[in-house]
Amino acid sequence: MAIGIIIHIAVGSEKRTEFFSQDRIRIGSDDSCDLQIHAPQTGDPRPWFDFENTDGVYRLIEFDDKLGLKINQNPIRRFIAINDGDVIELADTEISFSFFSLETKSSLITTNRDQPHISRFIEDAALESALSVKRDDAKAFLREFVRELSREISWTTKLITLVLVLSFITGILYIGFAVNRELRESRKQSEEQSQVIKKLEDKLVETTDQIGQLDKTNKDLIKTVSLAPNLRVEYGNGVCLIVGVYDLVDKRSGKVLRYSDQQALRPNPYEPMISEEPSQPLMSPQIGITTEGNGSPVEYDFIGTGFHVGGGFIVTNRHVVQPWEEDDQVKQIMQVANGRARLKRLVLYFPNSAQPIALRIRQLGAREDVAVGTVDPELLPADLPTLPLDVDSDAVAVGKTVVSMGYPSGPDRLLAMIDDNEAKSINQRFGNSRQNLIHFLAQSQKIVPLLTQGSITDLDGRRIVHDAKTAEGGSGAPLFGQSGRVIGVNFGVFTENTASNMAVPIRFALELLKKAGWRSPDEMKKDAETQVASTETNSNTAQPGKQ
Repeated sequence: MAIGIIIHIAVGSEKRTEFFSQDRIRIGSDDSCDLQIHAPQTGDPRPWFDFENTDGVYRLIEFDDKLGLKINQNPIRRFIAINDGDVIELADTEISFSFFSLETKSSLITTNRDQPHISRFIEDAALESALSVKRDDAKAFLREFVRELSREISWTTKLITLVLVLSFITGILYIGFAVNRELRESRKQSEEQSQVIKKLEDKLVETTDQIGQLDKTNKDLIKTVSLAPNLRVEYGNGVCLIVGVYDLVDKRSGKVLRYSDQQALRPNPYEPMISEEPSQPLMSPQIGITTEGNGSPVEYDFIGTGFHVGGGFIVTNRHVVQPWEEDDQVKQIMQVANGRARLKRLVLYFPNSAQPIALRIRQLGAREDVAVGTVDPELLPADLPTLPLDVDSDAVAVGKTVVSMGYPSGPDRLLAMIDDNEAKSINQRFGNSRQNLIHFLAQSQKIVPLLTQGSITDLDGRRIVHDAKTAEGGSGAPLFGQSGRVIGVNFGVFTENTASNMAVPIRFALELLKKAGWRSPDEMKKDAETQVASTETNSNTAQPGKQ
């Protein structure tokens, strides 16, 4: 078993031999190496190669493949064993390392004998050499030793010795020839095995790459499958149902517009008024709209979806909070009666929150269908999540998975999630007032957003087209990307083509949010850290002045 290793180093004409007994040895040109070589052709200081004693055998474990290292004129490989006489060379340099192992002495086999008697002539030769004033004492000693030894040996002994030497040399030559032949065969087999190993290594690398691709694909599939449930748990409570009521008033006097005859045909506030004859207008002036009398006021309620982005700021669609701008029937009434819309009530309900919260409109998109509103932060639930916005990732691309979370079909969809008998009972009690119906569902904690999953089918700079199913009431809903963050705001629903639902990219909402004074969670975190640092600085400055 090797207890150390002897290294013979040659750097051009300079040679040196070193002995190392530690288990791990590093050779190179920087200060961290056990054996350092300082030569101009070595380049920048760095480790060249490391070898380590494993079970009594030194093996090469690390090396710099840029140096073109070779062992015994063959390319070097990791974990190769270092044998006696092995030579490692650096390509295009005069630097080489020869290795010789140092074996432990046997602790089980010893000799029990005295030192042999030294002949008198050897002692005389040694004394003569020691007393000689010649400069080459070793040569004088050896010369006298050989002369006296020749005189002591008989011719018979000399002949026998000569025969033994010739036999030994002949045996060595024969063994050398046989070993050389075996080495050639071994070298040939080694080259063939190296080629096979290289092919296997290439195949292993290819297989490893394929396994890596499969693993990445599996992770993407798992992430896609679990995306919607995870979003519901993490951000579902931050998506709110928006409920509002508006009426029409006279532009000049500000009085409420009413139907002149209570028995007259009144348009259904929940369905658009459709004429039987295409030539007949949607609203005839003969129906009669007036500011006098006790007729029913011209009043409409509406619903939509919004989501919380932090600090009490709510993002939704412009047409959700100003529905009269998109209703042709209402616009015709206002034109005929010289009226305008007046928002009477605008509130929102969060899941698991029984009470409505008033919503105030802060910013409206001039071109894009986006709106920003605020609520009193003190009235928000303590555990209300903040939906993260995504404007930088690659989640907005055709084919990417998206998830929509909102309230399509409003209270009808919420009732559909309840037991039939209970739904009928609730509908009988509050069917005539959507406001009261939604308020009851909120108190019963039955306001829960609906999740639909799909993929992006088309997009441009101002639109994201997707096939995640939605319906009326889902306008203003957040559209999540594969990153788990909001990439858009739903605004268009096409019932005849489910692959053509549209969303406004979230960057347009981000512009309105900044105008309204919203700050992102990262900005708020930085402000808080700055404020804490400033407070600590002021406290440290004031400390010496205390009595």
